[in-house]
Amino acid sequence: MQGGQILQRLRDRFGGAVVDTHEHRGDATLVVDRGTLVDALRFCRDEPTLGFDVLMDLTAVDYQRYPGREDGPRFDVVYHLYSLAQNHRVRVKVRVDEDDAAVPTAVDLWPIANWFEREVWDMFGVHFSGHPDLRRLLMYEEFVGHALRKDYPINRRQPLIGPKQ
Repeated sequence: MQGGQILQRLRDRFGGAVVDTHEHRGDATLVVDRGTLVDALRFCRDEPTLGFDVLMDLTAVDYQRYPGREDGPRFDVVYHLYSLAQNHRVRVKVRVDEDDAAVPTAVDLWPIANWFEREVWDMFGVHFSGHPDLRRLLMYEEFVGHALRKDYPINRRQPLIGPKQ
């Protein structure tokens, strides 16, 4: 199944919940609203014609200083899905406002999402509702802020920590 066919199948299934779709150089991308995210991911996994059984990556993008996105949602949470049996892939995105930076967890669908979501929370500050253990993964617990946000001050001093006595 080609990218355009995958996107059409998803548009047919989710209709008005699809914010945008595009295909560029073989990369098919679906943008859905937050309320439909888990249903769309579950459909991608469980629909036999799609069969996206692998969550290859889950990340975020901070568009704070990106031309054209000044008034739009600050973050995109991005899911890269792959089908082993059918050898096709799709990118699913959800746009998230800074004031309400939360999306539902995908841990129930793909257990590896546990680590990916912790990384996104740690680096970008996007919360994953329903996550079983949302805590820092790369930075230490006392770290203040989220290091991959565009507004994170690069010269910021962090609290010093030492061995626990």
